[in-house]
Amino acid sequence: MKYLGKKTALLLALFCTLAHIRAQIVPFPYDIQKEATGDSAMVVTAHPLATKVGLDVLRKGGNAVDAAVAVQFALAVVYPQAGNIGGGGFLIYHGKDDQTAALDYREKAPAAATEKMYLDSAGNVLPNKSRLGVLACGVPGTVDGMWEAHKKYGRRPWGELVTPAIELAIRGYQITEQEAQNLNEERFTFIRHSSIQPAFVKLENWVAGDWLIQKELAVTLSRIAGYGRDDFYKGATASLIVNEMSKTGGLITREDLRRYKSVWRTPLEFDYKNLHIITMPPPSSGGILLRQLLAMTGDHPLKDSGFHSTAAVHLMVEAERRAYADRAMHMGDPDFWKVPVKKLTDMAYLKSRMADFQPNKATPSAKVTAGQIKESEETTHFSIIDPEGNAVSVTTTLNDSYGSRVVVSGAGFILNNEMDDFSAKPGAPNLYGAIGGKANAVAPDKRPLSSMTPVIATKGGKTWLVVGTPGGTTIPTSVFQVIVNVAEFGMSLPEAVQAKRFHHQWTPDKIFIEEGALTEAVIQQLIEMGHFVEPRDPIGRVEAILRLADGIWQGVADERGDDAAGGF
Repeated sequence: MKYLGKKTALLLALFCTLAHIRAQIVPFPYDIQKEATGDSAMVVTAHPLATKVGLDVLRKGGNAVDAAVAVQFALAVVYPQAGNIGGGGFLIYHGKDDQTAALDYREKAPAAATEKMYLDSAGNVLPNKSRLGVLACGVPGTVDGMWEAHKKYGRRPWGELVTPAIELAIRGYQITEQEAQNLNEERFTFIRHSSIQPAFVKLENWVAGDWLIQKELAVTLSRIAGYGRDDFYKGATASLIVNEMSKTGGLITREDLRRYKSVWRTPLEFDYKNLHIITMPPPSSGGILLRQLLAMTGDHPLKDSGFHSTAAVHLMVEAERRAYADRAMHMGDPDFWKVPVKKLTDMAYLKSRMADFQPNKATPSAKVTAGQIKESEETTHFSIIDPEGNAVSVTTTLNDSYGSRVVVSGAGFILNNEMDDFSAKPGAPNLYGAIGGKANAVAPDKRPLSSMTPVIATKGGKTWLVVGTPGGTTIPTSVFQVIVNVAEFGMSLPEAVQAKRFHHQWTPDKIFIEEGALTEAVIQQLIEMGHFVEPRDPIGRVEAILRLADGIWQGVADERGDDAAGGF
């Protein structure tokens, strides 16, 4: 294996304990670049320092997967609300030789998990039990996922790719206004659910420009750099995770960690007009939903209707309504539930789903059968193109912002709360008013259903678009809108990414819109057609790369956060 030896790992750990003395005199200045172009390579992530790490790897001869590994670990330091080593995710790969792959490193339920573990004695759902604290934690998959991706496609030494994250944790970095606000809002949940006071908590309020230094995380990353994935699942870090569970009544055992494995799955691939789409199969619902949405709208004159016109929004919403009804009834972990992928993506079936579509009238969701599930929205995505033409699209998450808020004592990282992505009880709404079903019930070793939708689209056999976003159940509709914005409405990539978005997920029966997404006239016309329209907070944070007509790569980072693009 291509990783640093034990001696190097021990030296790095020692360096971690000493280097904090000079941390505040070794600045990590950065600026946030929303657009970039390059004729060779492009990286777009949720944080400018992670983008820089990815570009540095590519400049040193690393490929897209090498850069993805380095970015994943860097985000665990500089974007703790979603970047992680305590969570999981999905990776889509498209090689220069047209090879495709899909890696599922989604979290799994512990062996001690039970279908009714989040119900009280009367059978009522206890929602906080699945969202906060150690009982909300699934077995993390990120470290194993990066190890498996690197083992199959990586070129640079493993330890070299983890080292930038170690340096960021040792030296610290200056947080932005948005990051300061997030940490201040979560201060008491961290105190309540962590057995120690983590680096994310201090007595006074965080302010923009403060340094966040994570010494314990640096030591953990040093072990992972030196010993590889085995440290996290069998070694010292595994012991720290199990100790945290023992202290606070969690379920994850040493055996759960030892048995965790990522899964290489066959990508979901389909054609949309002159594009070939490569995306995730179950346990992500996102790929199927994207296929359904594009197919159900593809025969209609979207381009002629116009961007965010009443007719276009109505059509897209009606397709979303039907697709999300299917999500709840039929989708779950394919290792536990027979997901009818072929049927759900069949063109004849999808045409039949729109048979009752009325161009001037909304279809009440009560008349569209099935249940629906919604997960939290704090996820992150990154898109990478290397100089050889290999592409990687990765969506990774802790589930909720800062996950379970459990920071592993002595290890410095946050554990996920992915158990909330299961259905606590068939037919019962979760915190967001969404309804789940049997397909996504809790079971030992099962992966919860996800909406993450990493996408690579090719045109004429060459990579054309790499795209993805966080946003829970809004992920597929956000990716859908970006693709339609470019492919149908002829928008530039910056226009397509920064455009205001809308979302419908069947239940609740509402069109959620960002402020300014639709004109008052369009909103009024939709209401007259029978739709319910409700404003909400920003939807998603898209990271996208597009091949321009002259072959130049264009990267665009979403203005909704501190996301950044860079290329060369």
